[in-house]
Amino acid sequence: MVSARHVVLLHAFPLHAALWRPQRDFAPPGWRYNAPDFPGFGASSETAVTSMDAMAESVLRTMDGLGIERAVIGGLSMGGYVTLALYRMAPERFEGMILADTRATADNDTQKEARRKMIATVREKGSSAVADEMLPKLHGARSQRERPELAEAVRGMIVGNKPASIAAAVTAMMDRPDSTSMLASISVPTLILCGEEDVLTPPSDAEALHTGIPDSHLVLLPGAGHLSNLETPAAFSTAVKEFLVPLKS
Repeated sequence: MVSARHVVLLHAFPLHAALWRPQRDFAPPGWRYNAPDFPGFGASSETAVTSMDAMAESVLRTMDGLGIERAVIGGLSMGGYVTLALYRMAPERFEGMILADTRATADNDTQKEARRKMIATVREKGSSAVADEMLPKLHGARSQRERPELAEAVRGMIVGNKPASIAAAVTAMMDRPDSTSMLASISVPTLILCGEEDVLTPPSDAEALHTGIPDSHLVLLPGAGHLSNLETPAAFSTAVKEFLVPLKS
């Protein structure tokens, strides 16, 4: 019996691993999807951490605990930042890479100031205030118009996370390094996805990743915003499936 190959999917901020539920039923034959929570998020019992490297180390611990030596590893938004940190740390653990609605660049001064304000907000007013601030930016215009139920599902994930964990993750994102210079060194097949209506990490960020990573394929998803895997789950999952199938041979 041939053992399954693995895909490790890393969630966005300020959500948790339930983000990937729509993809669970789309795994092609011979592949198994794994979606861990970062420390302090979702069902994780670990203490929240304040760096991308520490989040990447938590993914390695999960992979080791599951006996996964190598996998296709990918993430959406913050999960993409952690994916790039993990590749710097342990490129030998990658069979392939998936980067969705994310970017290689570090925060600029304006973005860092917005992060500081969010830390103050979550500490003073809690997770629900972060949900209020972020929800209008997380979904594309079509989803807001045609799938209003998504907002409540996403809000439930956000408010289910502890304020301290959200603040720690904001610190990690604010202090993350610029990964642009390492893109050319990524030597595994890479799938880049982005919602065409993403206003947080727009298609131009995805195109920059595609330009920088030698063996990469870019898929833009019409009608999707920042949470493209939730907003257009069939199109997102089909793109991942079509990326994985050739890797199996």
